[in-house]
Amino acid sequence: MKELKVDGNSNAALTQMAAEADSAPEGTTRRKFSLSINRAYTMVAALAILWLIFAVLTHSIFLEPRNFSNLIRQAAVTGILSVGMVMVIITAQIDLSVGSLVGLAGMAAVLVQVQQHWGLIPSLLTALVTGLVVGALQGWLTAYVRIPSFIVTLGGLLAWRGVAKGISSGNTYPVQVSWFRSLGQAYLDNTTGIVLMGMAVAAVVWIVVRQNAMRKRHAQEPWGHLGLILRIVFPVGLIVGFVLMLNAYSGVPVPVLIFVVIALAGVFITRKTPFGRYLYAIGGNPEAAKYSGINLRVHVLLAFAILGLLAAVAAVIYTARVGSAGPDAGTLLELDAIAACVIGGASLRGGRGTVLGACLGALFMVSLDNGMSLKNVPDFIQDIIKGGILVAAVGLDVVGKRRD
Repeated sequence: MKELKVDGNSNAALTQMAAEADSAPEGTTRRKFSLSINRAYTMVAALAILWLIFAVLTHSIFLEPRNFSNLIRQAAVTGILSVGMVMVIITAQIDLSVGSLVGLAGMAAVLVQVQQHWGLIPSLLTALVTGLVVGALQGWLTAYVRIPSFIVTLGGLLAWRGVAKGISSGNTYPVQVSWFRSLGQAYLDNTTGIVLMGMAVAAVVWIVVRQNAMRKRHAQEPWGHLGLILRIVFPVGLIVGFVLMLNAYSGVPVPVLIFVVIALAGVFITRKTPFGRYLYAIGGNPEAAKYSGINLRVHVLLAFAILGLLAAVAAVIYTARVGSAGPDAGTLLELDAIAACVIGGASLRGGRGTVLGACLGALFMVSLDNGMSLKNVPDFIQDIIKGGILVAAVGLDVVGKRRD
């Protein structure tokens, strides 16, 4: 690879990197972006097919409003973890400890309610600080001490579970603050859901129209009337159907609203900020990223810290939903989060993946669990199926990498 000329301006260096990548015969950068987009569309199609299959097998029980609401609410925890996990995976790192961290943060939040009689805000802050500190610590060990993230977080998987068992003496404690429980169990009323739906529809229309105007401004061919309509109708249809289905039961669950807000923030961070672009640069070509002036250590540490913080948010929702904190809470959630990212198009080699794909992957994994449970599929068969899907997703990634 040709060495980059660095003049102290990292943005200029990044521009040079992008120009060279675009002019390469292979068009590697463009193909990676196109592959991520194509995988997102593929995930939507796969999800629709999976829902249709389970709807037929369960005689439409799977898509009844009550089950659909429960499914979406369950997906919130895995989805929130996936938003943070995909940022770590993009940098070619991994975190195996988030399940244990969910258990630890949830236990810490409930113990301050039980033992210290603290209210909602101190309880939430305890969970968030716990997640942030643990995530930053693991990021520091990975980025600065240079211990492989697999080893750091594998140790964390055991250590944080042990801490949770130690501070709880192996006991399960109920959530005592009602407002805390509402974060995992409450629903928005139908009117609020309709208002949010209207805001989301207006946002979609504005974004599509603005993108079309930008294409004209940059001398690109604008979308025709049919293309413009399709780009508006498809997401608007999904939003309207989504909200109406949830309103048909009890309304939009609060955990789902939190998940959507976090997912949108994740999309913005990874697509519209220098930090997000740097994550892709670090995972795609760390040497080139280093020459361009990016501080690899700081950004890797920040990615782990963000994941730790989101693990704490997931812990609050998980603990509030079940109404108690146990020493074994969150077991195997790390595997669901990693599987969601990989199935959603992220590469374990780094440099590729999207928040949208990870969220769709999380919904796919939860749908698979829910549908198989409705059909009373034995646990061991469920594990075999999910493991096989994960291996197949990684295999597809490896095959795609070879073609690149």
